[in-house]
Amino acid sequence: MENAFSDRITDVPKSFIREILKVTIDHSIISFAGGLPNRQFFPVKGLQKAANDVFDEAGSEILQYANSEGYLGLRRFIADRYRQQEGLDIPVEDILITTGSQQGLDLLGKTFLNEGDDLIIEEPGYLGAIQAFSLYRPRFHPVPVREGGMDTATLARVLQERHPKLLYTVTNFQNPSGISYTDENRRSVAHLIQGHSCLVIQDDPYGDLRFSGSRRISFKKLLPDNTVLLGSFSKTVAPALRLGWLVAQPHIMEKVIVAKQAADLHTDYFAQRVLHRFLRDNDIDAHIATIVRQYGKQKEAMVGAIREFFPTGVHSTNPDGGMFLWVTLPEGMSSLRLFEAAIAQKVAFVPGTPFYVDRKDTNTLRLNFSCSDEPTIVEGIRRLGDSIKKLL
Repeated sequence: MENAFSDRITDVPKSFIREILKVTIDHSIISFAGGLPNRQFFPVKGLQKAANDVFDEAGSEILQYANSEGYLGLRRFIADRYRQQEGLDIPVEDILITTGSQQGLDLLGKTFLNEGDDLIIEEPGYLGAIQAFSLYRPRFHPVPVREGGMDTATLARVLQERHPKLLYTVTNFQNPSGISYTDENRRSVAHLIQGHSCLVIQDDPYGDLRFSGSRRISFKKLLPDNTVLLGSFSKTVAPALRLGWLVAQPHIMEKVIVAKQAADLHTDYFAQRVLHRFLRDNDIDAHIATIVRQYGKQKEAMVGAIREFFPTGVHSTNPDGGMFLWVTLPEGMSSLRLFEAAIAQKVAFVPGTPFYVDRKDTNTLRLNFSCSDEPTIVEGIRRLGDSIKKLL
C-alpha cells in the first residue's frame, strides 16, 4: 500500500507542533508550544446572539450553497477596514474569503508553483507555510530575518542568481520570531523586488495584536502590482470559524478562484454570515483592545522571567505584538535535547528545527505567551531556565 501514495504527500512532513501538542495533553505540563489564541477572550455571547439573529432574519438562506468569492457584506467589511487602518483602497472584487489564511497559502501554491520553481521564504519561517508550499515541491531559498526585518544582502543574491516566483513573508510580529520589519527594511525589500517577476505574499494574521509602536507600511503600498495580502479572523475573533481572506489583483484572482472552486466550492457560508453579523453589531476594536492589553501583560511577564531565570548567553526577542518570542541558546546547544529535558520538568515549547527548511537541529526555540496567565508563565520559564542550566 505504501507505493500507492503520491511522491507529493510522502515528501511533506507532519506538523511538528501538532505532534508536540499530543505530549501536552497532560494538564500538569505548562505549555508554551501551541500558537493558540486565549479562549478567555472568545466572544461567545456575541457570536451566539449573532447566530440567533441571522437564523431569525435569513432562515434557510444561510444553509444554502453560496458563491466562491464569499459573502459580499464580509468582503465589504474587510475592504473598509483596510481603508481605515492602512489607507489602502482595496476593491471588494479583489477580496476572496478563504477557509483560514492557511487555505490562502495552498491556493497560491496551486496557482503559481510547478515542481522545482524557486520560492523565497523567511529563515526562520512559518512552518505552516513550509508545509503548505512543500506539497508543490518548490526549491526553497531561505533568507534570514533578524531584528528589523529581512537580510537584504541575501535577498539580493537570491534574486540575482535565481528566478523566484514567490516571496512569502510575515512582516508583523513574525511567526516564529516575533520580529517586525521596519519601514526602512520594507522599502529596501520592495526596491530589490522591483523589476523582478516575483510576487510578494504578505501574511498578516497578527497585525492587529500590537502592544507598542505604530503600524508599519504595507507592501501593498510599496509594490501594489506585485503583492498578495493574506488575513485572518482566527486571532481576533475565533479560530474555529476558519475564516480568512486573500487580496489579489483581478488577473491573479481569476486563477485563484478556479483553484478555490476545485478545492471546496466556497468557504462555510453560515460561518461567514454569523461573523459578519457579529462584526456589524459589536465594536471589534474594543474587543481587540482587550486582547492586546492582556497579551501585552503576558509578554512582559515572559520577558521579565527570561531575564531573571535564563543564564547568561541565552537571548530572546522582545516583540511589539503578536503571540510569540524567539529564544537563541548558546552556540552548539540542541533545542531538541532541551525539549526532552524540559518535558521532564513539565514544561513544553517548540524547538526551532521545523521553522527551517534544511536543518536537523538548531539552538533556537519558539515560546508562546498568549495562552498562559502571568504566574504560570513565570513558573514555566523558571522550570525552562533550570533545564537550560542543567544542559550547560
